[in-house]
Amino acid sequence: MGHIPFCVLVPVTVLAVAAVAAVDDEYTWPQWKVPLVRKRRTVPLSSPSFSAHPQPELSGTCGIECQRRLPSPSLEDLEQFLSYETVYENGTRTFTSISVQGLNEMTAWSRNASSSSRHKREVYGTDTRFTIADKQFSTKYPFSTSVKVSTGCSGVLVSPKHVLTAAHCIHDGKDYLDGVQKLRVGILREKSRRGKGGRERGGRRKGRRRKGDTAQEDGQEKEENGGKGRGKGKSRKSRNRRSVESEKPSFRWTRVKKTQVPKGWFKGVSGGLAADYDYAVLELKKSSKVKHMDLGVISSVKKLPAGRIHFSGFDDDRPGNLVYRFCSVSEESNDLLYQYCDAKPGSSGSGVYIRLKEPGKKKWKRKIIGVFSGHQWVDVNGDGTQQDYNVAVRITPLKYAQICNWVHGESSECQVA
Repeated sequence: MGHIPFCVLVPVTVLAVAAVAAVDDEYTWPQWKVPLVRKRRTVPLSSPSFSAHPQPELSGTCGIECQRRLPSPSLEDLEQFLSYETVYENGTRTFTSISVQGLNEMTAWSRNASSSSRHKREVYGTDTRFTIADKQFSTKYPFSTSVKVSTGCSGVLVSPKHVLTAAHCIHDGKDYLDGVQKLRVGILREKSRRGKGGRERGGRRKGRRRKGDTAQEDGQEKEENGGKGRGKGKSRKSRNRRSVESEKPSFRWTRVKKTQVPKGWFKGVSGGLAADYDYAVLELKKSSKVKHMDLGVISSVKKLPAGRIHFSGFDDDRPGNLVYRFCSVSEESNDLLYQYCDAKPGSSGSGVYIRLKEPGKKKWKRKIIGVFSGHQWVDVNGDGTQQDYNVAVRITPLKYAQICNWVHGESSECQVA
């Protein structure tokens, strides 16, 4: 074979480099200039009655098909939807109005084309969920970022002191749930080994409880032990089983200092767009020593090379265990995702994440791109016709700005996603 002319080699090389760059771009986190969400005014409100009860599944939600017929919200509408209530651990409540700046720079956040492929129900055929029971995995990143919320939901750590979860785990649209005033977050930790003299590592005596521990922890212990509490006269088989179970990590519960929910979730505020605002942030009284997961913004999940999402939560049918799943997305809009992930009640509020490369680096990084809202009966035509889907709320540039503001305040960290 003869020599290939240099004039032919150069274009081929350029095309090859361009192709590699295009592939890299597909696998790289995009960078977004995020609008600014700023506090306007905060006023005190009367204390909530905390009278609402958790709902196993939501119904009557205006979903992707229903929302297509709604007009796009104005800037004034968005500022109203993103204004928020804060509830503190002493039961007091405030309302904060906000302003949005730089909204016109979001032109790249265009509407996504939706496909017509759909799947129904919580679990599709064969259950594809994985129980992460081994402490070598459940207490290590990324699984360690998943937390249990005392109202019966899941959540994800987005900072050492902040948990992102679903708004309906806190508020039913009319009032706060009856467990919110004493809200706690459980983080899976390895059980401390006992040392000499009945002391744990760290000097604490066996059997003593830390200040602030409640009967809720006893209830959680019962749940992990199959509904049985501590008892005397157990058989050797029972003791052996308990010794094996003692190797499982347990929840370490932390009180919530304050809770923030966008007004867009409340009944009568955003009309058919309430599903888009099914998210809330909980601030813990004490920082966790667990690595958290950052937020990310992606314009289309379906256009990614793999097109898969991942999330872990504490499904009710597998008490005391962390459950992981991954799946593809069936349909998406600017604010919602319909997906195929198998899930059960208890997993609502889990952080939905994907993994892409950091810009300019070869390192891959997981980021949260949504909140799993759960199994919902969705209004598809606006005429009362409903279908059931597993739904997630997407992190948009505006939501990123708001959540980042709740976590970091008005800092430079909230200017680029």
